[in-house]
Amino acid sequence: MIFKYLSFICSLLITLLISVNSFANSATSKMWPGSQYRDAIPTFEQVLGYEVGDRITNHHDMLRYFEALESAEPDKIKLFEYGRTWEGRKLIYVAIGSADNIADLEGFANKMQQLSDPRKTDKQTAKKLIAQLPVSVWLGYGVHGNEISSTDAAMMMAYHLLAAPDEPTNQKILANTIVFIDPLQNPDGRTRFTSRYYSTVGMEHSDDRLSAEHNEPWPSGRSNHYLFDMNRDWLAITQPETAGRIKTINHYRPLVVIDLHEMGGDQSYYFSPSAQPFNPHMTKTQIDNIAIVGRNNGKHFDRLGFDFFTREIFDAFYPGYGDSWPTFYGASASTYEVSSSRGEIFKKATGEILTYFNTVHRHFVASVSTAEAVSDNHKKLLNDYYQYQVNAISAGEDKKERVYILPNQLNKAGTHRLATLMAQHDIDVHRAKEAFKSCGKKYQAGTYFIDSAQPKGRFVTTTFSKQVDMDSKFIKEQERRRSRKLHDEIYDTTGWSLPLMFDVDVEHCSKPISIATERVNADDQLIGDVSNIDATVGYVVNWGDMAAGRFLTAALLKGIAVKSADKAFVLDNKHQFSAGSLIIEKRANDENLASEIAKIATQTGAIVTGVNTSWVTEGPSFGSDNSVKMVAPKIAMAWDEPVSSLSAGNSRFVIERQFNYPVTAIRTPMLKRADLSHYHVLILPSGNYMDALGETGADNIKQWIKRGGVLITFGQATKFAADQTIGLLDVKRERAFKDESDEKKPTKESEKESEVDGQLFTSKESLIKASENIKEKPDFVAGVLANIEVDQEHWLTAGVNQQLAAIAYGNDIYTPIKLASGKNVAWFSGPENVLASGYLWEENKKQLAYKPYLIHQPMAKGMVISFTQEPTTRAYLDGLNVMLLNTIFRSAAHAAPLR
Repeated sequence: MIFKYLSFICSLLITLLISVNSFANSATSKMWPGSQYRDAIPTFEQVLGYEVGDRITNHHDMLRYFEALESAEPDKIKLFEYGRTWEGRKLIYVAIGSADNIADLEGFANKMQQLSDPRKTDKQTAKKLIAQLPVSVWLGYGVHGNEISSTDAAMMMAYHLLAAPDEPTNQKILANTIVFIDPLQNPDGRTRFTSRYYSTVGMEHSDDRLSAEHNEPWPSGRSNHYLFDMNRDWLAITQPETAGRIKTINHYRPLVVIDLHEMGGDQSYYFSPSAQPFNPHMTKTQIDNIAIVGRNNGKHFDRLGFDFFTREIFDAFYPGYGDSWPTFYGASASTYEVSSSRGEIFKKATGEILTYFNTVHRHFVASVSTAEAVSDNHKKLLNDYYQYQVNAISAGEDKKERVYILPNQLNKAGTHRLATLMAQHDIDVHRAKEAFKSCGKKYQAGTYFIDSAQPKGRFVTTTFSKQVDMDSKFIKEQERRRSRKLHDEIYDTTGWSLPLMFDVDVEHCSKPISIATERVNADDQLIGDVSNIDATVGYVVNWGDMAAGRFLTAALLKGIAVKSADKAFVLDNKHQFSAGSLIIEKRANDENLASEIAKIATQTGAIVTGVNTSWVTEGPSFGSDNSVKMVAPKIAMAWDEPVSSLSAGNSRFVIERQFNYPVTAIRTPMLKRADLSHYHVLILPSGNYMDALGETGADNIKQWIKRGGVLITFGQATKFAADQTIGLLDVKRERAFKDESDEKKPTKESEKESEVDGQLFTSKESLIKASENIKEKPDFVAGVLANIEVDQEHWLTAGVNQQLAAIAYGNDIYTPIKLASGKNVAWFSGPENVLASGYLWEENKKQLAYKPYLIHQPMAKGMVISFTQEPTTRAYLDGLNVMLLNTIFRSAAHAAPLR
């Protein structure tokens, strides 16, 4: 009996030793050496059947794991849904902390809201709040769906905090910190990546960068359903993922926000501090605080033998990133980037093997280290946060342009969109209940205004200012690099003024406005109106904003007969209507027209005028050839390689979700021979079409155009159309302009010779000039807002303002089209005025001046319409939407196919 008992004890001990030894060698135990994990918290293997870092977790399994963690420890982790993707997938975040802090999350949020507004919370009250409050950190993972490691790191971070509460670092974190984890910001993109990756893997995973699993098909998993780069969506908030995230972050106001990414597999790891330039409206304290976090990361990376770097790339200038937007409510923020395995295994250029576990491990360590730094600086961060709000209000009070006034006269839909967008950013926006006077000027009731003397005033300033300057030393260095023919270090667009991009008039006053107002909310609807609903002749909708545009698309989809005037007109000496205005005649429509008009006006916010006469005293009559019958066009769009996925996604989104009109995506190679006769409009988003379509595809499209089709090209697609072998557009791209009056040009003969005539160089500049290529492109531009001027006499620009702002990006500049071939309908302003916002090389200013932006070329019964830049970039160029509506809907009406 004793022998059996001893045998049982020995067997049990051996089992335990094997179990302990197995765990000691497991992937989990290696993540944070020395940690002891509780059995009560489920591991990866118990829930998912594999160890952390062994497999790329998909969205569904990620949800399962966090649900399992919440079920196991409900007092210390709470899971919340903050939205759904376009494809219906859940967007979640979790809060992890002590039982007391998790039980009082809403109390925490309320206190953070109090601390966020010194207008209501004085210093003494703030001091009491700071003594009570935990600090918080927001860790956002996987905004780019093919940057895969961060989601598994998020899962491990949650497990580590819950399963090892007695580990010394965790003890500090859980004592005074709430850790918010957004484990997967882009479920649709990640699902696209993981399903393709695992469907490509063969008998074993390949580490070869040439292998199929390391080369994603179009579109990559980086973007969401509408192919948006959501790390650039924090300004315009066009996507549901971004909207839900911003609403949640505004609710809790975490003091440190980290956005975890991946970069090229041959690199190491990047964290704060950021590269130059910083946005000048960030504060030194914020920058110093995130540097403290970075230094703590460096300490742990050194301890574990991980390579890293800081400061060299990834600047903090553009305010629309996930690591810059939070700084404008007072947080400190940073992006983290790990070398990507883009699968389970990858061979670096050095021959080193990078595993998926390696990448997950580094993001996990950086996550724990960040939370530790936040915990260690608990009181400092809270005090600095409150002081940020105080200083922001003070800075607004001292500004010459303190109050931004939106008169809401010409572009009512755009003004409403901008006002509600700022409210969505949690800015105090007010609508006047009465007429008022400010800085000597009168404004009507209904005028919106924003006082920058508020806690988020710096965000107002950086997004409403026409110009935000980069540091002069940084600019000087970029000009030096350019003079040496080195690439500049400007990372992204340098111009983003929202009023310019939305084509909204904004005026300023240095004094506060004290009148009866109502606060604007993000979900406020634009109010439409129909005057004279019982009109006997019909209805007219003045053209010129998105409310009228959405009215048009809704009417066409309902089968309502609509005309559009090519020119402005006056009705019966009373009512003036702009070019493009919509005419809906009762005689051409069903008996229920009035009720349909009322419904559409309510849905779209359009202003509709009922008319009892069609007597026009100036401009085209209702029955004139200049009042064209609109058609409900069938729109096709090139999709798949070689189209830019961003351009395709942005463009489709604008048409489908802003214009509310369907688009048919056609894979690009099919356009080579497809019968397009049942389409009215074909859109080629930016892309390199030469190989995919070539002359055969161009000829097929050309024959369709001649039969009455409308081809619209954006950006690089215009380069394809303008190629002389393609012959769709009668313009050419320009080389860089050079003043060569004092230079000797080589002859064709001398270029072929092995020897040339001797030259005398008198300076280093002579050496540089002689080293330059004779046929260079203009210097590349990372993105600015440029002023464009618009022809006011062409039907294509009906209702479009005389001057707009557009993105100028890259280095494609085109010659004007000759009048014998077509019309330059919009063009860049002169050299002194072409730059609206941002930083543009002086040579580009000169060469871009007066060059075409929008080109119209008739072709038999159809036409080609080309944008030399992209009008749908990031879907935040709302001010160009009426022009784009015209190019799609008015062009289809002006083409002459057999109906």
